[in-house]
Amino acid sequence: MKTLRRLLVASAVAIAAFGFADSVQASPKIATRHLPVNLFRAAPFPFPIVAVGMSSGGPTAVVQMRLMALGFWLKEANGDNDMTTRQAVMAFQKYRGLRATGGVDAETALALSEEQPVARGKATEGDIVEVDLERQLAFVIEDGVTTLTLNVSTGNGEEYVERSKNNPNIVFEDVAETPKGRFRVQRARPDGWWEGDLGSIYRPIYFRGGIAFHGSAVVPAYPASHGCVRVSVDAMDKLWDMGVLPLFADVHVY
Repeated sequence: MKTLRRLLVASAVAIAAFGFADSVQASPKIATRHLPVNLFRAAPFPFPIVAVGMSSGGPTAVVQMRLMALGFWLKEANGDNDMTTRQAVMAFQKYRGLRATGGVDAETALALSEEQPVARGKATEGDIVEVDLERQLAFVIEDGVTTLTLNVSTGNGEEYVERSKNNPNIVFEDVAETPKGRFRVQRARPDGWWEGDLGSIYRPIYFRGGIAFHGSAVVPAYPASHGCVRVSVDAMDKLWDMGVLPLFADVHVY
């Protein structure tokens, strides 16, 4: 299965480099690969990528294909500018140091068109999920290959005093921080939405006490959580489907 995933990553890079295979002729030298295995580079896109904003349609499908090939996960390249597409655009913008809006403006369209490395985390061996607090991104790494890059929103660093949603007699007073370090998955709740003490969370996977990866209806470009790692609901389903965060799986927050 992991060998298959590496092949899929390589295939995705080829798509990013060559564009639509049935409409564009390109040299086989247009895409190159360097060691370690996740240091792929995608060649410039063979025709202009349009600044679609947050609109839907054919040009958006082109943006979606390019994002997926560059390693930024979204649900489907169907031209529908859904939440996962906006999240993928936001992740790309963060990775490239652009203003993270989730919309494809002229600057983002130009950046998508350029030659560049496929998105990757730090690890070049083993299986691990990384969270980059500075860039607000998560990287799924399998056998040293970054197979998924996601927009996340982590702890906002602010002090809070809030009453438990489950027990009004309990009051939580803390600082909304996502701790740095290396952790292992401790427990998980696989089915649907759960009413956590500080709000509703979707299919949480806990890696340090009450700190978890979980789906959320709101995943902004900036840190906004009480300390958990928020991803979109669809992205959380994808993490569960991939099976990359089982019990005792490695998590690195930096």
